[in-house]
Amino acid sequence: MQLRSRRHREGHRTNRIGWLRAAVLGANDGIVSTASLVAGVAAAHATHGDVVAAAIAALVGGAMSMAAGEYVSVHSQADTERADLEREQRELSTDIEGERNELTAIYIRRGLDQHLARQVADQLMAHDALGAHARDELGITDVAKARPIQAALASAASFASGAALPLIVTALAPTRLLIPIVTATSLVFLAVLGCIAARAGGAPIVAGAARVTFWGALAMAVTAVVGALFGTIP
Repeated sequence: MQLRSRRHREGHRTNRIGWLRAAVLGANDGIVSTASLVAGVAAAHATHGDVVAAAIAALVGGAMSMAAGEYVSVHSQADTERADLEREQRELSTDIEGERNELTAIYIRRGLDQHLARQVADQLMAHDALGAHARDELGITDVAKARPIQAALASAASFASGAALPLIVTALAPTRLLIPIVTATSLVFLAVLGCIAARAGGAPIVAGAARVTFWGALAMAVTAVVGALFGTIP
């Protein structure tokens, strides 16, 4: 009986790894760094206008820094992947039998008997030799492949989105209640972000929210203390 091929429709969370990591990191950093800066500057007895200006600068500078850092980092990964693929292509051109044996050995270590492992290696290399070695020898797949521009844009956009939340609260909150309001709302934002990230990644929601909220609260507390100490210096 001939089997009918059909499109694989299962949705796996590993497909989200590339953008989810950058998005969560950017949004978390945007909320924490901006709220912490607001708390620190406000604790130093700055005017409301100065605090808002500092928050705007944090949003713009942080978004650009995140984009640049993520692009450089992920581009380095992409360069390494490209170099490995070029080396593998040369080896396939000069020692095809050695590469076939190498792939066969990989499948044997994964549990196939030698005869079946050789058959699998032969068929996969006949279909796409470089692709087979990239996936099974180097661990390079389309899902985990480095995408510098995508990572940079996701980081910048997510940072700006995260930083905009405490910025808006800072602009609307009264000066005398600025620190408690910004701190409280930012912790709520972080908890929501932790829940969303945990749900998208398939992790426990409560643990994800608690982890993000704890470190955000610690960052804001330390920055506020530093701001208060320096604010007392004439």
